[in-house]
Amino acid sequence: MGCYNSIVVNAAADKVWTALRDFHDLSAFPNVIENVDIVGDATGTQIGAKRVLNGAFHETLLALDDDARVIRYSIDDGPEVLAKDSVSGYVGQVQVFPVTNGDASFVLWTSSWDNSNGDVAEFCNPIYQALLGDLKASPS
Repeated sequence: MGCYNSIVVNAAADKVWTALRDFHDLSAFPNVIENVDIVGDATGTQIGAKRVLNGAFHETLLALDDDARVIRYSIDDGPEVLAKDSVSGYVGQVQVFPVTNGDASFVLWTSSWDNSNGDVAEFCNPIYQALLGDLKASPS
């Protein structure tokens, strides 16, 4: 069970990674993320940082690796099939790879979960596609 979404962004991997690595800064996604509520005192680059996206998606930062350009997070609660009583063990991961031919990046956004009461992929894939579309349109 999982989601797999990817895109090629016409910007260097370091630039794209800079736009993604702060868990509290989602300015790279202006057409999808309307607001980010920071929960707790952890900064956006500290493991355990928490946020609520668009008043609905409760997430926690699980891992941040600048060398591998990867961020991993959990969705702890959310709307519909992502509600805490509908899905368990949801983990998302975003990783940025340099494209060797040119000054571009390959961005891979995946997720997995242990079990669910609904079609999580059907719900999440359009969201991830929209997020990646925003990132491609204007990497910060």
